[in-house]
Amino acid sequence: MTSVLRSTEIHPRLIGTALEELLHPERLLWTPTQLAGLTRTVTLELGARISEFLHFDADQRWWARLALTEGIELWVLTWLPGQGTKPHDHGGAAGSFTVLRGELSEEYRYPGGPIRQRTHVTGDGIGFGAGRAHQVTGAGTEAAASIHAYSPPLVPTREYASLADVPAEIPPLPGILR
Repeated sequence: MTSVLRSTEIHPRLIGTALEELLHPERLLWTPTQLAGLTRTVTLELGARISEFLHFDADQRWWARLALTEGIELWVLTWLPGQGTKPHDHGGAAGSFTVLRGELSEEYRYPGGPIRQRTHVTGDGIGFGAGRAHQVTGAGTEAAASIHAYSPPLVPTREYASLADVPAEIPPLPGILR
C-alpha cells in the first residue's frame, strides 16, 4: 500500500517561518545540490530558532523531524561527543547535512571506492547521491547539532557491519522514483 501526503508537515515551532517558502512542495525529487542548499539555508536562517528546542541525551542521540513533503524530509539531529550512527546508506535516497553547531566526524564510502574520513565543523555542509554510505559521529569536546534532508522521503536506511561491507552497487529500495 502506498500512502500519499496531501499537505506539507512542518514542526510546530517552525510554522510561520521562512521554512514554508523553502520546501517547494511541488518538487517531487531533489538533487544533492538542491538538498545541500536547503540544509545550508535552514541552518543560516532558522538555526537560532531551531537551537531553542534542541535536546541532548547521554543515553541516545536525539532527533526531530522539521518538515515533510512528498519530495523531501528535513530533520535536526543532536550529537554528544562520541555518539554516532552505525555504517549505513540511505536506501537509494539522495541526502545532505549541514552542521548547525559543533563538530562531526564522518567516514564514508562510495561503492567500490576507498573508505574516506572528513571532519565537518559549524557551517560545513555536504550533499550526496544515492550511492553513498557513511558513519557519522559527534567529534570534539562540545555537543553538536546538524540539519539533514533526504529525497525521496521516508526511505529506510540499510545498515552494514562496517563500511568495508558496502556492496559494489547500492541498489534503490523498491518503490523509489527515478
